[in-house]
Amino acid sequence: MRRATFGVVEVRTSLGDVAAIVLAAGKSTRMKSDLPKVLHEVCGRSMLSFALSACRLAGADRILVVVGHRKDDVIAKFGDEKDITWVEQTEQKGTGHAVLCCREALSGFSGSVLVLAGDMPLIRRHTLAGLHEAREESRHACSMASTILDDPTGYGRIIRDETGGLEAIVEHADCTAQQLEIREVNPSYYCFDAEQLWWSLDQVEPQGSKDEYYVTDAIRILGGAGRGVSVPLQVPADDAMGVNSRVDLATVGRMMQDRLQQAFLDDGVTIVDPDNTWIEAEVAIGRDTVVYPFTFVGSGARIGEGCRIGPFGVVPANESVADGTVVGPNAALNAGAVH
Repeated sequence: MRRATFGVVEVRTSLGDVAAIVLAAGKSTRMKSDLPKVLHEVCGRSMLSFALSACRLAGADRILVVVGHRKDDVIAKFGDEKDITWVEQTEQKGTGHAVLCCREALSGFSGSVLVLAGDMPLIRRHTLAGLHEAREESRHACSMASTILDDPTGYGRIIRDETGGLEAIVEHADCTAQQLEIREVNPSYYCFDAEQLWWSLDQVEPQGSKDEYYVTDAIRILGGAGRGVSVPLQVPADDAMGVNSRVDLATVGRMMQDRLQQAFLDDGVTIVDPDNTWIEAEVAIGRDTVVYPFTFVGSGARIGEGCRIGPFGVVPANESVADGTVVGPNAALNAGAVH
């Protein structure tokens, strides 16, 4: 195989000291599953693996994953990845509490800290890198992303002051009728100065009937203290899609599939009928290969140049297909070429 294209490959960014905290302690009640939510798969990869990859590509050399519900299952899935520090949240007391659980593990660290959820696999490397770069340049305590949604139901609204700066983040349940009309929302992608993060979390008070602590309260405290909070990036609506149900999982899977196929199309692979083709993540396909309808390509497969895959073709996960091979109804003509 001479040349192969990988779907959605990005180059690692290096911007200085940066750590990442990935929140992965949730129970996934609405998923109605015994499997931890972050281990549910999107295009052949767990949701958490997409978040971890984005952090690494954004330059994070230290990754802390906060686990809770069925933590042993999550740790076992990624036990060979030595750059991960596992932090247990023994009580589910909100996002702010989850982040605060990482304080000891980051003792002495004074760089930037990315904070994101492990159930948002559509996060991109350049979003995290952009937040880090913006915070480093501004020297603000925090930079965060926003997005515009046609239907912002359930999301915290971004409230701006008369100069366009961030005034507040108001959760959906707390919005006035006027604030509910705001379509700019918080997708929960943040970059903090480490020292300012711990200082602000120390000031956060528990909220609601569950006495939970929220990261958004830390941002409010930083802004009120004049320590600098900015919203330098507005990400596409698709990038803000998280997973809370099986419907969400299917929707995000379709979005990721479109993203993967677009990368192949851009690099010289023909996909005759994208709606009836499924190509999982971490696949390589050589240029001038044609993928016909009703074809499945499993994660980690390697397909050479000038191949014909399908119709009704299956390339199992991690299989290799030599240049010029036909896979599908006429595969018998090329016996032994798939190995």
